[in-house]
Amino acid sequence: MRCLLTALLLAAGGVLGTLVTAGPASATAPAAVLAGAPAAVLAGAPAAVSAAGTPSGPKKPTAPAAPDGASLTVKLDGGGTSPKSGKPSSSLVVILAITALSVAPALLLLTTSFTKIFVVLGLTRNALGLQATPPNQVLAGLALFLTLFVMSPVLTKVNDQGVQPFLKGTLTQSQAFEAGVKPLKAFMVSHTRTEELALITQAAGQPKPKNVATVPLTTLVPAFVLSELRSAFVIGFLVFIPFLVIDLVVSAALMSLGMMMLPPVTVSLPFKLLLFVLVDGWGLIVQSLVASYR
Repeated sequence: MRCLLTALLLAAGGVLGTLVTAGPASATAPAAVLAGAPAAVLAGAPAAVSAAGTPSGPKKPTAPAAPDGASLTVKLDGGGTSPKSGKPSSSLVVILAITALSVAPALLLLTTSFTKIFVVLGLTRNALGLQATPPNQVLAGLALFLTLFVMSPVLTKVNDQGVQPFLKGTLTQSQAFEAGVKPLKAFMVSHTRTEELALITQAAGQPKPKNVATVPLTTLVPAFVLSELRSAFVIGFLVFIPFLVIDLVVSAALMSLGMMMLPPVTVSLPFKLLLFVLVDGWGLIVQSLVASYR
């Protein structure tokens, strides 16, 4: 029994000695763990003490390098003209074309011979006593093509002096407008009476222009339209005279025959058509209208 107790005490003493001896070595474990920690974890710690004993603060961030100015250059192109050739871009040409088409009816009526030709053709139809023959579409189509025939020299000059130089990039928009409107102004001035021009100038309260070339479009356009209407009514009066004579002769014949209930128009209309066809009325009217612009 004593031998067993002695052996147990010796074994217990050996175990305690081993634990006491291993104690200092295990105390260095935290330092080893810290030494193996990543630098990113230690970066968030307070400022470390330098070798001289003074705390060193965090490093100031360096300013970013200035970028190259050429790399940030932004070319803004509004779609007006090409930077290389100076020609207007296709988008600008489309916008101008749409604008021209939207104001084309007003330009056709107020700055060309369309109004005069259409009014004369309408008065001729009324002089014959025909209310809807030929229809308005036929008269408008005939007036349109006669207008193109009369205005073709003017439109050619407008295209050569204003439109084509602008499309080629040799003229700006304002320069092309000033160059292209000159032939049109010359045409309107040559067919505008000075009385109408003075009337519109006085009504607008504008000073008297020095010459015809200095007349603004705001004054020239209404004066030109008034002159065209006056000329159209004069031609219409001359067209009405022979048909009026036929109506008077037929009415007197019916009165003398006692045919009071028979409308004179019914009898005079065939004679009007016969006379108009024999003298080639449409040809004479068209020829007179075209000749009035030459």
